Amino acid sequence: MTDPAAGRVRAIPVHEVVRHAFPRPPPEAKDEIAMAVGRAIDGMLAQFGYELRSGRRPTATALRRLGESLLDDALEEAAVEVPPDDLRTLRAQIAAMLPAYRQSPIAGLGRPKTHVVRIGPEVAVYAQPDYWDGRARFYEMKSYRAIPPPPDVGLQLRLFQLAFPGFEAVLVCLNRHVLPVEVATAHIPPPTAAEASTALRLAYDVGRESGEEKVLAYMEGPFVHYPVPPPAAGDGAAPPAGSGV
Repeated sequence: MTDPAAGRVRAIPVHEVVRHAFPRPPPEAKDEIAMAVGRAIDGMLAQFGYELRSGRRPTATALRRLGESLLDDALEEAAVEVPPDDLRTLRAQIAAMLPAYRQSPIAGLGRPKTHVVRIGPEVAVYAQPDYWDGRARFYEMKSYRAIPPPPDVGLQLRLFQLAFPGFEAVLVCLNRHVLPVEVATAHIPPPTAAEASTALRLAYDVGRESGEEKVLAYMEGPFVHYPVPPPAAGDGAAPPAGSGV
Protein backbone atom coordinates (compact mmCIF):
# COMPACT_ATOMS: atom_id res chain seq x y z
CA MET A 1 0.00 0.00 0.00
CA THR A 2 1.31 3.44 -0.90
CA ASP A 3 1.74 6.12 1.71
CA PRO A 4 0.30 9.41 0.36
CA ALA A 5 1.78 11.28 3.31
CA ALA A 6 5.22 10.20 2.13
CA GLY A 7 4.53 11.55 -1.36
CA ARG A 8 4.14 8.17 -3.06
CA VAL A 9 1.39 7.15 -5.45
CA ARG A 10 0.42 4.19 -7.59
CA ALA A 11 0.90 5.28 -11.22
CA ILE A 12 -0.46 3.58 -14.33
CA PRO A 13 -0.86 4.62 -17.99
CA VAL A 14 -4.26 4.83 -19.64
CA HIS A 15 -3.58 1.87 -21.96
CA GLU A 16 -2.94 -0.37 -18.95
CA VAL A 17 -6.23 0.69 -17.36
CA VAL A 18 -7.98 -0.20 -20.62
CA ARG A 19 -6.13 -3.53 -20.84
CA HIS A 20 -7.22 -4.48 -17.32
CA ALA A 21 -10.80 -3.38 -17.96
CA PHE A 22 -11.06 -5.29 -21.23
CA PRO A 23 -8.64 -8.22 -20.97
CA ARG A 24 -7.83 -10.17 -24.08
CA PRO A 25 -6.54 -13.72 -24.46
CA PRO A 26 -2.82 -14.22 -25.12
CA PRO A 27 -2.03 -12.86 -28.59
CA GLU A 28 -2.13 -15.24 -31.51
CA ALA A 29 0.10 -14.84 -34.54
CA LYS A 30 -2.46 -12.64 -36.34
CA ASP A 31 -2.61 -10.33 -33.32
CA GLU A 32 1.18 -10.09 -33.24
CA ILE A 33 1.10 -9.16 -36.92
CA ALA A 34 -1.55 -6.49 -36.31
CA MET A 35 0.53 -5.01 -33.49
CA ALA A 36 3.62 -5.02 -35.71
CA VAL A 37 1.72 -3.21 -38.45
CA GLY A 38 0.44 -0.70 -35.92
CA ARG A 39 3.95 0.01 -34.68
CA ALA A 40 5.19 0.49 -38.24
CA ILE A 41 2.35 2.88 -39.05
CA ASP A 42 2.86 4.87 -35.84
CA GLY A 43 6.59 5.25 -36.46
CA MET A 44 6.19 6.15 -40.12
CA LEU A 45 3.50 8.76 -39.49
CA ALA A 46 5.43 10.20 -36.55
CA GLN A 47 8.38 10.80 -38.87
CA PHE A 48 6.08 12.20 -41.57
CA GLY A 49 4.57 14.64 -39.08
CA TYR A 50 7.98 15.68 -37.78
CA GLU A 51 9.16 16.42 -41.31
CA LEU A 52 6.04 18.48 -42.04
CA ARG A 53 6.41 20.50 -38.82
CA SER A 54 10.05 21.13 -39.71
CA GLY A 55 9.07 22.60 -43.07
CA ARG A 56 10.56 19.73 -45.05
CA ARG A 57 8.90 17.75 -47.81
CA PRO A 58 9.75 14.08 -47.32
CA THR A 59 9.41 11.78 -50.30
CA ALA A 60 6.83 9.04 -50.31
CA THR A 61 9.56 6.57 -51.29
CA ALA A 62 11.65 7.33 -48.20
CA LEU A 63 8.63 7.11 -45.91
CA ARG A 64 7.51 3.82 -47.47
CA ARG A 65 10.96 2.38 -46.93
CA LEU A 66 10.86 3.53 -43.33
CA GLY A 67 7.46 1.86 -42.81
CA GLU A 68 8.72 -1.39 -44.35
CA SER A 69 11.86 -1.35 -42.19
CA LEU A 70 9.81 -0.73 -39.04
CA LEU A 71 7.46 -3.57 -39.98
CA ASP A 72 10.35 -5.97 -40.57
CA ASP A 73 11.89 -5.04 -37.22
CA ALA A 74 8.60 -5.50 -35.35
CA LEU A 75 7.92 -8.88 -36.98
CA GLU A 76 11.43 -10.06 -36.19
CA GLU A 77 11.06 -8.94 -32.58
CA ALA A 78 7.77 -10.84 -32.32
CA ALA A 79 9.35 -13.90 -33.98
CA VAL A 80 6.51 -14.08 -36.49
CA GLU A 81 7.00 -15.22 -40.08
CA VAL A 82 4.66 -13.83 -42.73
CA PRO A 83 4.25 -15.47 -46.16
CA PRO A 84 5.57 -13.28 -49.01
CA ASP A 85 2.13 -12.55 -50.51
CA ASP A 86 0.76 -11.52 -47.11
CA LEU A 87 3.83 -9.38 -46.46
CA ARG A 88 3.27 -7.53 -49.73
CA THR A 89 -0.33 -6.88 -48.67
CA LEU A 90 0.77 -5.51 -45.31
CA ARG A 91 3.35 -3.25 -46.94
CA ALA A 92 0.71 -1.95 -49.34
CA GLN A 93 -1.61 -1.18 -46.43
CA ILE A 94 1.17 0.73 -44.64
CA ALA A 95 2.10 2.71 -47.75
CA ALA A 96 -1.55 3.59 -48.36
CA MET A 97 -1.67 5.31 -44.98
CA LEU A 98 0.56 8.13 -46.27
CA PRO A 99 -1.98 9.91 -48.55
CA ALA A 100 -4.74 9.21 -46.04
CA TYR A 101 -2.73 10.82 -43.25
CA ARG A 102 -1.90 13.80 -45.46
CA GLN A 103 -5.59 14.55 -46.06
CA SER A 104 -6.62 13.95 -42.44
CA PRO A 105 -6.90 16.61 -39.70
CA ILE A 106 -3.89 15.16 -37.85
CA ALA A 107 -1.35 15.79 -40.63
CA GLY A 108 1.64 17.64 -39.21
CA LEU A 109 0.33 17.79 -35.64
CA GLY A 110 2.56 16.94 -32.70
CA ARG A 111 1.92 14.79 -29.66
CA PRO A 112 0.99 16.52 -26.42
CA LYS A 113 2.99 16.28 -23.24
CA THR A 114 1.71 13.61 -20.89
CA HIS A 115 -0.93 14.82 -18.46
CA VAL A 116 -1.38 13.12 -15.08
CA VAL A 117 -4.82 12.43 -13.63
CA ARG A 118 -4.60 12.35 -9.84
CA ILE A 119 -7.47 10.37 -8.31
CA GLY A 120 -7.48 11.09 -4.62
CA PRO A 121 -4.11 10.93 -2.86
CA GLU A 122 -3.16 7.39 -3.93
CA VAL A 123 -3.50 6.95 -7.70
CA ALA A 124 -2.08 8.73 -10.74
CA VAL A 125 -2.95 7.92 -14.36
CA TYR A 126 -0.65 8.91 -17.23
CA ALA A 127 -2.62 10.18 -20.24
CA GLN A 128 -1.15 11.06 -23.64
CA PRO A 129 -3.37 11.10 -26.75
CA ASP A 130 -1.78 10.67 -30.16
CA TYR A 131 -2.02 14.28 -31.37
CA TRP A 132 -3.21 17.76 -30.40
CA ASP A 133 -3.38 21.25 -31.86
CA GLY A 134 -2.07 22.80 -28.63
CA ARG A 135 -5.15 24.97 -28.19
CA ALA A 136 -8.54 23.34 -28.27
CA ARG A 137 -8.51 19.76 -29.56
CA PHE A 138 -6.76 16.47 -29.05
CA TYR A 139 -6.95 13.58 -31.48
CA GLU A 140 -6.72 9.84 -31.02
CA MET A 141 -5.97 7.81 -34.14
CA LYS A 142 -6.95 4.24 -34.94
CA SER A 143 -5.85 2.32 -38.04
CA TYR A 144 -9.20 0.53 -38.21
CA ARG A 145 -12.80 1.73 -38.17
CA ALA A 146 -13.72 2.50 -34.56
CA ILE A 147 -16.79 4.67 -35.12
CA PRO A 148 -18.91 4.45 -33.06
CA PRO A 149 -16.21 3.79 -30.44
CA PRO A 150 -16.21 0.26 -29.01
CA PRO A 151 -16.10 0.04 -25.20
CA ASP A 152 -12.31 -0.11 -24.89
CA VAL A 153 -11.80 2.91 -27.15
CA GLY A 154 -14.60 4.71 -25.35
CA LEU A 155 -12.89 4.24 -21.98
CA GLN A 156 -9.57 5.39 -23.41
CA LEU A 157 -11.14 8.55 -24.83
CA ARG A 158 -13.02 9.25 -21.61
CA LEU A 159 -9.83 9.14 -19.55
CA PHE A 160 -8.10 11.39 -22.07
CA GLN A 161 -10.98 13.86 -21.79
CA LEU A 162 -10.62 13.87 -18.01
CA ALA A 163 -6.88 14.51 -18.41
CA PHE A 164 -7.43 17.35 -20.89
CA PRO A 165 -10.46 19.23 -19.53
CA GLY A 166 -11.72 21.92 -21.86
CA PHE A 167 -10.31 20.19 -24.94
CA GLU A 168 -12.53 18.71 -27.62
CA ALA A 169 -11.85 15.03 -28.28
CA VAL A 170 -11.69 13.88 -31.89
CA LEU A 171 -11.39 10.25 -32.92
CA VAL A 172 -9.64 9.84 -36.28
CA CYS A 173 -9.88 6.50 -38.05
CA LEU A 174 -7.58 5.71 -40.97
CA ASN A 175 -8.95 2.30 -41.85
CA ARG A 176 -6.08 0.35 -43.39
CA HIS A 177 -8.30 -2.66 -44.07
CA VAL A 178 -9.80 -1.00 -47.16
CA LEU A 179 -7.92 0.49 -50.11
CA PRO A 180 -7.80 3.36 -50.65
CA VAL A 181 -7.64 3.93 -46.91
CA GLU A 182 -10.93 5.22 -45.51
CA VAL A 183 -10.64 8.41 -43.45
CA ALA A 184 -13.36 9.07 -40.87
CA THR A 185 -13.58 11.37 -37.87
CA ALA A 186 -15.93 11.62 -34.91
CA HIS A 187 -16.20 14.43 -32.39
CA ILE A 188 -16.69 12.81 -28.99
CA PRO A 189 -19.06 14.59 -26.59
CA PRO A 190 -17.79 15.36 -23.08
CA PRO A 191 -18.50 12.59 -20.55
CA THR A 192 -21.54 12.91 -18.36
CA ALA A 193 -21.03 13.10 -14.61
CA ALA A 194 -21.96 9.42 -14.34
CA GLU A 195 -19.59 8.40 -17.15
CA ALA A 196 -16.74 10.38 -15.61
CA SER A 197 -17.37 8.86 -12.19
CA THR A 198 -17.42 5.32 -13.60
CA ALA A 199 -14.20 5.83 -15.57
CA LEU A 200 -12.39 7.43 -12.63
CA ARG A 201 -13.50 4.72 -10.22
CA LEU A 202 -12.34 2.00 -12.59
CA ALA A 203 -8.98 3.72 -13.09
CA TYR A 204 -8.64 4.17 -9.34
CA ASP A 205 -9.31 0.51 -8.57
CA VAL A 206 -6.98 -0.71 -11.33
CA GLY A 207 -4.30 1.76 -10.29
CA ARG A 208 -4.40 0.72 -6.63
CA GLU A 209 -4.15 -2.93 -7.63
CA SER A 210 -1.69 -2.80 -10.53
CA GLY A 211 -0.05 0.63 -10.59
CA GLU A 212 3.68 1.09 -10.12
CA GLU A 213 4.78 2.94 -7.00
CA LYS A 214 6.20 6.36 -7.85
CA VAL A 215 7.53 9.31 -5.88
CA LEU A 216 5.17 12.16 -6.63
CA ALA A 217 7.91 14.81 -6.45
CA TYR A 218 9.66 13.16 -9.41
CA MET A 219 6.57 13.03 -11.62
CA GLU A 220 6.03 15.70 -14.26
CA GLY A 221 2.63 17.25 -14.96
CA PRO A 222 0.47 18.97 -15.85
CA PHE A 223 -1.69 17.43 -13.13
CA VAL A 224 -5.48 17.28 -13.05
CA HIS A 225 -7.04 16.39 -9.70
CA TYR A 226 -10.24 14.45 -9.01
CA PRO A 227 -11.69 13.04 -5.78
CA VAL A 228 -12.11 9.30 -5.43
CA PRO A 229 -15.58 8.38 -6.76
CA PRO A 230 -17.77 6.02 -4.72
CA PRO A 231 -17.89 2.34 -5.64
CA ALA A 232 -20.55 1.16 -8.04
CA ALA A 233 -24.00 1.22 -6.47
CA GLY A 234 -24.82 -1.92 -4.51
CA ASP A 235 -21.35 -3.26 -5.05
CA GLY A 236 -19.18 -1.89 -2.31
CA ALA A 237 -16.08 -2.80 -4.31
CA ALA A 238 -14.48 -2.24 -7.63
CA PRO A 239 -16.74 -2.78 -10.65
CA PRO A 240 -15.95 -5.89 -12.61
CA ALA A 241 -13.65 -5.46 -15.57
CA GLY A 242 -15.42 -3.97 -18.54
CA SER A 243 -18.72 -3.43 -16.75
CA GLY A 244 -20.78 -0.59 -18.14
CA VAL A 245 -17.81 1.51 -19.29
